[in-house]
Amino acid sequence: MAKQLDYHTIREIFTRFQASEPEPKGELDHVNAYTLVVAVALSAQATDKGVNKATAALFKIADTPQKMLDLGEEQLIEHIKTIGLFRNKAKNVIKMSRILVDNYGGEVPCSRAALESLPGVGRKTANVVLNMWWQYPAQAVDTHIFRFGNRSGVCPGKDVVAVERAIEDHIPVDFQQHAHHWMILHGRYICTARKPKCNACHVRDLCQFEEKTP
Repeated sequence: MAKQLDYHTIREIFTRFQASEPEPKGELDHVNAYTLVVAVALSAQATDKGVNKATAALFKIADTPQKMLDLGEEQLIEHIKTIGLFRNKAKNVIKMSRILVDNYGGEVPCSRAALESLPGVGRKTANVVLNMWWQYPAQAVDTHIFRFGNRSGVCPGKDVVAVERAIEDHIPVDFQQHAHHWMILHGRYICTARKPKCNACHVRDLCQFEEKTP
C-alpha cells in the first residue's frame, strides 16, 4: 500500500484525468433508475460488456419493477443465463422488484440506506446508482479503484470502506462527481492487475507504484 498523496499531487492527477475525459460515463447500459439498479446488481463478478449483452433484449420488455414481475423468474433466467451466478441474481431481481412495487410505488428510492435494503444491492451498487442517476458524489469502490488507489497513493486503504473514505477525504470536491468513473476507467484499461500499461499512463510521474512496467 502506497502512502497517501498530498493535496497538490492529487489535484494534478485529477486535472489530467479531466483534461483527458471531461465527462466520463459508466459503461453499463440502462434507460432509467430501475434498469440501472438491475444492471449494476447483475454486474457483480461479471463484465459490463457481458451484462449489456444480456440486458439488451431484457430491458426492452422489462424496464420497470412491475414488468419484471410480469416477466417472471424463469424468463428472467433465460435472458441472463450467460452471466455468472445468474440464478441467485434472478431471485434477487424478482425480490427487489416486488419490494419496489409494494413499498416504493414502483420507484427506486434515492437514499443509500433504502437502496442497500433491497435484495442484491450492496454499498457499491447503491453508490453507483446515487452517482450516475442522481448526480450525488457517492464513490463506488470496485477492484479497479481499490488497486489504483493503493498503488498510486490517491486513496490507499485496507478495505473498500477505507478507500471510499480516503476518496471523500482527499480528492478535491470539484472532482468528486466523476472521481470514481475516472479511476475505474483508468484501472480497467491502463492500471490493469497483471501488466499495468505504465508506459501509456498520463499520471505515471505522480504515481507511487514501485513496480512500474517499461
